[in-house]
Amino acid sequence: MTYVITQTCCSDATCVAVCPVNCIHPTPEERAFGSTEMLHVDPKACIDCGACADACPVDAILPADSLPKAQRHHLALNAAYFADQPSEPAPPGPNFHPWGRPDFARSIPSDFAPIRVAVVGTGPAGMYAAEDLLLHTNAEVTLVDRLPVAGGLVRYGVAPDHPATKKVGETFARFHDHPRVRMHLGVEVGRDVTAEELAAHHDAVVYAVGASTDRRLGVPGEDLPGSVPATTFVAWYNAHPEVAPDAVTLTGPHVVVVGNGNVALDVARILVSDPAALTASDIAGHALAALSAARVREVVLLGRRGPEDAAYTTSELLALRHLPGVDLVLDDHDPRVGEAIDAAAPGDRAALLAGLPRETVDWSADPDPARRRIVLRFHSAPVELVGEPPAGASGEPNGHADAPGRGRLPLRAVRVTGGRGPQDLPAGLLLRAIGYRGAPVPGLPFDEATGTVPHEVGRVTGRPGTYVVGWIKRGPSGGIGANRTCAAETIGSLLADAVDGALAAPSAAHTAKAFQRLARSRSRHLVDARGLAAIERAERSLGRDAGRPRVKLGTVAELVAAARGGRWKR
Repeated sequence: MTYVITQTCCSDATCVAVCPVNCIHPTPEERAFGSTEMLHVDPKACIDCGACADACPVDAILPADSLPKAQRHHLALNAAYFADQPSEPAPPGPNFHPWGRPDFARSIPSDFAPIRVAVVGTGPAGMYAAEDLLLHTNAEVTLVDRLPVAGGLVRYGVAPDHPATKKVGETFARFHDHPRVRMHLGVEVGRDVTAEELAAHHDAVVYAVGASTDRRLGVPGEDLPGSVPATTFVAWYNAHPEVAPDAVTLTGPHVVVVGNGNVALDVARILVSDPAALTASDIAGHALAALSAARVREVVLLGRRGPEDAAYTTSELLALRHLPGVDLVLDDHDPRVGEAIDAAAPGDRAALLAGLPRETVDWSADPDPARRRIVLRFHSAPVELVGEPPAGASGEPNGHADAPGRGRLPLRAVRVTGGRGPQDLPAGLLLRAIGYRGAPVPGLPFDEATGTVPHEVGRVTGRPGTYVVGWIKRGPSGGIGANRTCAAETIGSLLADAVDGALAAPSAAHTAKAFQRLARSRSRHLVDARGLAAIERAERSLGRDAGRPRVKLGTVAELVAAARGGRWKR
């Protein structure tokens, strides 16, 4: 019986390294690695040893005979990847498969002196970089994060109904109390310490600060109440301490999401999921209460292009088709949609939508209160957000900049392009999920066009000893596992510079303890590894009391109080 890689695959290739028969592809050495949505197990070559399942950090690999119904389509997805590829000939001798020549990508002298490296950001990119340094060198690592808790996008970006994906955080957590790690959470570069001060206390600094802002639509009415970035919505339901419980208001049964990538699918799925099912997750309590009270019945996903160009991954779209109690339908407003699906070859992006109901949606009718649905509307984009009319006003409401009271009137509808001309889609909430964007880091160069820090192979332009990794390096592309390869490249550059003597060592006065004193004097919210462990215990204790895996502390004050062993106000 073969093993199967499923929806939560993070593509960090941990499984590839342990497979004794080379049946997981693409490998990091193959050209397709990084461009495929997930890794795949060759069912003809798998020997059912289970080594890959044991190594997988996100529990994405399961025996084929134990796949739940909603995951069985992954059997065909894994097999299809190898359908047109010739099998490797069995090698002579006792080896399971031909082995390549040994490759030692790094050559570190045996007398290599320990270096002190600061890693700014404790999300996947930062922790893969820290892991690389701790496992392969004798470096001392200082972990710095502006929030008083570690995790980054694993904690605040992964949807709460994807607990297996969040398990990668357990892999990173084993390094939080590593003997060569010093942790300074609640310290922001540019606010509490400068980039120059951080560099002065370390041989090198690696910035893994991600892409924290969103892209705007640039249409009239975009700033109406009820128009919210998907980044804010995701942070809201994940209890991010910088997003207030009242940052999102759910009014009415209709929501429009602009975009059709995985983030768009995430927010749509959360909006229409049965709130009772979400109680078993770590979703923020205020979000669970709001979703339970609102009972959103319809979410429309707008895609500017056709189904052949949709940005979601195959596994996420197929999972949406199996969401209990939720209908997934296509808005048949444009003949190009059906034509693209009907003409799609097996394996094409548009072919994923074959068999879905196609409806000419009547947007003037209320959705069935007994059902919930997600509507995919392609070849459609917002051109204006329309607000409610002022009290006592008559005529057509609008969202134009010169409308009286425009900034105070709540959203009523989203005017979109369509096959029969512009249409108004009712909406009490619009979420723009059209991409993340990096923000400038004080003290570092910044490319406004790409939203990244200029670099060469991870080395920050004009800043010797300073490096970048993750989305601030390459832009907001790639999932969790892509950061492992990205970090390996950056840390390779850093170590090459260290071996060449290109790093400036900190002075005798700029010791690790001196930086600790500096951080404590500047930040009122500093949390160390012991405090982080206390936060973990507090959240799990609250979860046990509520019958949930954990209840996240949702403010800086609560997190800091828990870290210091005190009481906090709920």
